[in-house]
Amino acid sequence: MFKQHAFLIVIGTIVGSVCGLATQVTPVVAQTARPVSSAESDAGILVEECRVQFINKTKVPSETQGKLTDLKVEEGMSIKKGDVIAIVDATQAELALRLKKAEELVAKLTAQNDVNKRDAVASEVIAREEAAAYKHLVDQGAAPIFEYRKKQAEADRAILRIELADLNENTAMAEYLAKQIGTELAQSDIEMRTIRAEFDAFVEQRYAQLGEWVQPGSQIVELVQMDRVRVQGFINAYDYAGQWQKGSPVKITVTVGGTPANPITRDFDGTIEYVSTEIDIAKRYRIWASLPNQRYGDDWLIKPGMVATMRITPMAGSNGNF
Repeated sequence: MFKQHAFLIVIGTIVGSVCGLATQVTPVVAQTARPVSSAESDAGILVEECRVQFINKTKVPSETQGKLTDLKVEEGMSIKKGDVIAIVDATQAELALRLKKAEELVAKLTAQNDVNKRDAVASEVIAREEAAAYKHLVDQGAAPIFEYRKKQAEADRAILRIELADLNENTAMAEYLAKQIGTELAQSDIEMRTIRAEFDAFVEQRYAQLGEWVQPGSQIVELVQMDRVRVQGFINAYDYAGQWQKGSPVKITVTVGGTPANPITRDFDGTIEYVSTEIDIAKRYRIWASLPNQRYGDDWLIKPGMVATMRITPMAGSNGNF
């Protein structure tokens, strides 16, 4: 009897210990359920571990084939939208343009030529008058009926010649328009041989060399936009529902230098410009905001890859994240 009682006491002690451990572990699990990328604060929703990214980073290709006769950029240069980057040899294209212009002029002169039309109209008037004269003679019995019918047929054929002249004029005009398009295509081929920047940019890398033969799609340079950059981060999809949305004000803090113990930061005001429609595997939305960059001597203050934080100001009355 004593052994049985001791056994029950031991079992009770073990069960009590397990229950105690369970009550201690449960709060720890609940605390680690929230992602570490964002945290609440009295000043707003803090999104940490954000990264600065390029808005535009483009490898500029050649649109035609030929030899590079001019290459106007070097790595590290800053260029403006519309600046010439490189020129592909346009000798044959210019000759083709001259040929197309000559063909266009011939087609224009042909389209403007109405000699055949005026001749057909005059011939129809004469043939119609002759047919009327023979009709009068036939009525008086002075000419056979078949002569009148012959003149009447000639007058009818004269009308057909007028219609044919109209058709030829329309055809000539269509050919002239086609030659105009051919001239525009030749002009476009020359313009494609002048490679220009599509936006204000920094020349990150140059691939082509002066005198090199390039094909359509051959990479010439890589351009990056530096006057404006993007800061991207991730925010929990469920913890802050109804507290923010696209367009919410945000304060961005970018670490631009210093040391981990004494970082140098810069603050910027902006708005959330993008919210992903997809929730990732960590139950987060991808968000980003853009901000203007600043020149720092010959360099830029903010560089892609820098670490940043975003502090989102909760919007009163918001009922969703979109």
